[in-house]
This record gives sequence, C-alpha cells and structure tokens, in this order.
Amino acid sequence: MEQTGIIILAAGNSSRLGRPKQLLEYKGYTLLRNTIIQAKLLPDSVVIVVTGAYKKNIDEELAYTAVKVVYNPEWETGMASSLAIGLQQLRLLNPQVKACIFTVCDQPFLTAQVFKDLIDSYNKTGKGIIASAYANALGTPVLFSNNYFKELENLKGHEGAKKIIYQYENDVASVVFEKGATDIDTIEDYNNLISQ
Repeated sequence: MEQTGIIILAAGNSSRLGRPKQLLEYKGYTLLRNTIIQAKLLPDSVVIVVTGAYKKNIDEELAYTAVKVVYNPEWETGMASSLAIGLQQLRLLNPQVKACIFTVCDQPFLTAQVFKDLIDSYNKTGKGIIASAYANALGTPVLFSNNYFKELENLKGHEGAKKIIYQYENDVASVVFEKGATDIDTIEDYNNLISQ
C-alpha cells in the first residue's frame, strides 16, 4: 500500500476540561505526544497534526517531533474545518496518497497496533472506510480511502467523519479497539485515568 496519511486532530479548546487536554501527562508523555509516537511507528506514513486553540503551547510541544503541523485558523467553527485543512495538507505533501486515518489525541490507550489493524483490514476487505469499534459504536481512529476525500473536505461546522461512516454503511468494515471508549473530556476522566 502506498503511503498512508495519519491526521491527528488537536485543534479543540477542551472546553469541558478548562485546559488543553492535548498536553495532559500520562505515563511520562503528553496525550498528544503519545498519539504522535504511535502514529510514527507505522512505516510509510505521513503524520500531520492539525492545531488550533492553545497554538503557542502546542507548538512548543511539537517542536522536536518532526511531524508536519498545520494551523487551522477556523478551529472555532468545528471539527469539519480541521478535517478539511488536514486533508488539503496531506494531498499537497503526497498527491498519490491512497488512504488517510483520522485520529484524536485524547484516547490514552491508542497504540500503533490499532492503526496497523485499520490498514490490514483496508487491504483485506477492500472496503473504503475502516472504523474502530468500541462501546457498541464506530469511531476514531478511522481510515478513509481517497474516494471519500472530497466529501470529507465538504463537511461543515461540527459535522465529523461519523456522518460519512453512517452514510456509507455498506462500504464500512470495523476493527476492535478494546479500550477506545476511554477518552478524556473532563477533569474527572483524567483523574480516573491517572488513578488506575
């Protein structure tokens, strides 16, 4: 498979947490840094981080990670603008890219194996969308073939990739991400995580 893009969506302002969840520490790394480390374990992947809120602090965290960083000036309008700007950057870097994985940075149990499972399933099933399955739902990380890039770029406001997953259910396969339901939205979530 030709190079896969991995776009890490890290533009949100963590409104329920009150501080940047991207920079919360867990097991010696920030949540964002862990996501980058896992993404970079995939051979032949282009890793792009989309930033927005807390730009200065997050830029400092990214300074030595050797990932491509793209700032979304419209991050406040919702997730759709970050998906679009990440994809546009990916297509500039690699016009031949065949697939892209979107991921977030608040799933502390995310590993490179999850990314690998998505790519393996994509190669085996021939499906255009491979989503992670947890808590009786489909979610991130999620892989899209380039057939869906235009539609992803046309999403608006707070629409996320889930809209397209459910619109094209016949072209969707899933892989189990055992602890995928654990994400950090509130200070309680974070306290529960570090007390485990």
